[in-house]
Order: sequence, then structure tokens, then C-alpha cells
Amino acid sequence: QMQLVESGGGLVQPGGSLRLSCAASGSSFSINAMGWYRQAPGNERELVARITSGGTTNYADSVKGRFTISRDNAKNTVYLQMNNLKPEDTAVYYCNAVIVVIRAYNYWGQGTQVTVSS
Repeated sequence: QMQLVESGGGLVQPGGSLRLSCAASGSSFSINAMGWYRQAPGNERELVARITSGGTTNYADSVKGRFTISRDNAKNTVYLQMNNLKPEDTAVYYCNAVIVVIRAYNYWGQGTQVTVSS
């Protein structure tokens, strides 16, 4: 059973930066894609950024140009560099990993709080 362990959340002022990390362990299969989702109170969980094992990335329009996702395949770790943070980025950020064996299996981290406030 794969486990995802996140770190790096916290409180930051508007315009500041944070870097989230997520390390995956326990899988016998290669991870196809890893990504970050977020959920603010009263909202649905939404995709922030995603990266495939081949390095293809996609971002939510709201974070393009500010957030960068990267991945270390050897370490099964994904990172999210968040710059120029805004109050509307405040949410719980969840790491996601997808393994495809006949069908897709989704795994989730426990979530890390990011709060952007002055």
C-alpha cells in the first residue's frame, strides 16, 4: 500500500514563497503521475499542478507563472514551489499519486495547510 508524506506548509505573508514536498513509498509499481490538489473551506478539491513520469506538466490557470511543479523519479518525490502567494491560495494542499495497472489507482496524502495572510 503506497503512502504519501507531505511537508512544507505553513503561514506566509502575501507575496511570499513556500515549497511543498511529497515523498511516496511502499509501491511495487511505477508511479505514472504525481500532483497537488487543494481544498479551501466550502470549496471542492481542485487540481493545482500535475506532472507525469515523463515530465509533462499542467497547471491550474490561477497558479500559472507563480507555481512550479517538479519531480525526482529516483526518490519518488514531487515538489511544488509556490511564489508570489496570494490570500486566495489559502487551502489544504493534498499530494496525489496515480498508478496505472489495468486501471488507474489514486493515492492521497494527509494534506498540509497553507495559509497566506498578513
